[in-house]
Amino acid sequence: MHDMKKILVVSKSTQECKKAVHDGISLARSYNADLTILHVIYDPFALKGEGMPIPHMADFEDELKGMMKSAKKDLDAMIKAERAEGMHIKEIIREGEPAKTIIKTVQEENADLMIMAAHEENRLEHFLFSRDNYKIVRKMPCSILLVKVEPY
Repeated sequence: MHDMKKILVVSKSTQECKKAVHDGISLARSYNADLTILHVIYDPFALKGEGMPIPHMADFEDELKGMMKSAKKDLDAMIKAERAEGMHIKEIIREGEPAKTIIKTVQEENADLMIMAAHEENRLEHFLFSRDNYKIVRKMPCSILLVKVEPY
């Protein structure tokens, strides 16, 4: 792997993203690289007004909010601990369709390496993000590290 000066880690605020953030911290430390964590917020339930027939919408929405709240709390604690040890971590929060948002941010940040979780999606993630990883890999302008994580 060539020298990495700018590493961007993608967090979709899921438990699986914690491993990707941990690996990003480790690599940034090893390469003395700048570390940016991109928190992607995507609300597919905004489609409610589009007349999409989504069964049990409230169940999905509640599950998503609970999952994201728990994961965000854990990620915040991890980042806080690293900052307390002197590591500089830039955080960006962006809303939008995940693939487009991630690609645009990687370009804006001029990242050398993008890290994200690669795992078997649970039913909610499959519904929300479908084939985003595939879209991202095909269009990414930098190297990619997919961190294999078993689903919770």
